[in-house]
Amino acid sequence: MREFASDPPEEERVGDALRDAGHTVATAESCTGGLIGSLLTDVPGSSDYFDRSLVTYSYDAKRHELAVSRETLDEHGAVSEAVAREMAAGVRDVADTTWGVATTGIAGPEGGLPGKPVGTVFVGVAYAAPWGSGDSYTRVERYEYDGSRTQVKEQIARGALTLLAEEVASVGDD
Repeated sequence: MREFASDPPEEERVGDALRDAGHTVATAESCTGGLIGSLLTDVPGSSDYFDRSLVTYSYDAKRHELAVSRETLDEHGAVSEAVAREMAAGVRDVADTTWGVATTGIAGPEGGLPGKPVGTVFVGVAYAAPWGSGDSYTRVERYEYDGSRTQVKEQIARGALTLLAEEVASVGDD
């Protein structure tokens, strides 16, 4: 699972950034099925910063494990910015970590929707700032990837780790 890896791989770069910042991360994965957690734990010493990965593939799993609202799922569907936002914040808060990362998308080869072709994903990254600071936030980005199901999943996972690394760096710049 290194077809789309950078050098050094994203999981190493983000791991170093998390460790250096003293931050922790948890993931909520739908279309990636635990791949982000797997990549993070491929790095020796990842227990310093990695807490857990929840695979919340179904609507019920998103509601029960992450408190994604029924209204959000009904109004926007699972593959949406709104659901990615609630998933990222939900896993961050459930795990009580500094960061929450979430993926929800269509890995293919079938399942594309009008306006959401196969390869569409929403990646959410939620930050827990110190209590009372008012600086906690969630960022969501939409991406579209091409390739086989496994290629799309790897690109999504690596893209999510890259987005997380950017956000960890931006918080460190403050």
